[in-house]
Amino acid sequence: GHGVVPSSECSVGEVLDMGHTLPGDTVTATVKIKNTSKLALPFSVQLESLSPTRDRDGQKIPSFLTSSHLHHQRTEIVGTQNYNGFSVFSVSPTEGKIKAETSQDLVVTFSPDHESLYYSDRLKVLLFGKLTAHEIQLKGAAREHPMFVEGGEPLDVPVESLAVTSAVAQQEGGKVPLFVLGWGGSRHGNVPLPLKTVFPESEKISIMSLLLLLEYVEGSAEPARAEITVGAMQSPLLAAKKALEFSLAGGAELQRAGFALDGAHGALERGQRQRIGVSWLPPADLQTSDPPLVSALLTVKSDITETYRVLFMARVVSAP
Repeated sequence: GHGVVPSSECSVGEVLDMGHTLPGDTVTATVKIKNTSKLALPFSVQLESLSPTRDRDGQKIPSFLTSSHLHHQRTEIVGTQNYNGFSVFSVSPTEGKIKAETSQDLVVTFSPDHESLYYSDRLKVLLFGKLTAHEIQLKGAAREHPMFVEGGEPLDVPVESLAVTSAVAQQEGGKVPLFVLGWGGSRHGNVPLPLKTVFPESEKISIMSLLLLLEYVEGSAEPARAEITVGAMQSPLLAAKKALEFSLAGGAELQRAGFALDGAHGALERGQRQRIGVSWLPPADLQTSDPPLVSALLTVKSDITETYRVLFMARVVSAP
């Protein structure tokens, strides 16, 4: 007889990011599994969110409460789930057989039903019912408006409450803005930072916070770098074709602190994205005991206007 090792290749790496979409919309992606061995491979697909032990695992204390390094611990495999009871992610087909030296397409569907940045799951491809051939982290986000901003240190937690609340409705039409406070984890200590300010619906504006941490290696000729990405969603649920405009107001205070911006203004069509580069060189009069913390406003306009308070924090670190 001949001993044969089952082997396969996957067209996707460790992470499959489905991107941003509107609640109620559906996004699909194809994962190709190629059988590179000389025998047929029976396969099956599992999603972590459908694991029989998930309810038991969910009784554990969330990692953001037990970890002292908040912004480095994003270990939740299964993130936000739909309110309607249907799976956020689904895969088809769930089982079958791949003939020798042929490929099988797996269609992954992302169907969020409410706004959240933390939809996630894990897809496992098993051979012969027990051999894990591939593991893929599935990610996705849903926003109620056709713009999104990515980047910076996480200032919130990737776990949402089970309660469905409307901050605007609770104000009963009042003009008092509602502040949602979060804890920005950093090595300087936990600093309370306003994550989002919600105004009445008629004013069509909200303010959120982003933290960019730039670390300059002492004696280096290269500046410390970070970036923010601004994007415009492409969705059949979006009727208007209005372009998205964005602007990051730098100001003299940023320049005095040693920060430089690249691509701070621009306009995007649907489906496009653009990065805003930030670099930092310590000024000659920098006091290392008092690292600079400067803020600037990023304004994003489409069907509504959103303003992000961008906090630039920089420090000098010694070479490894």
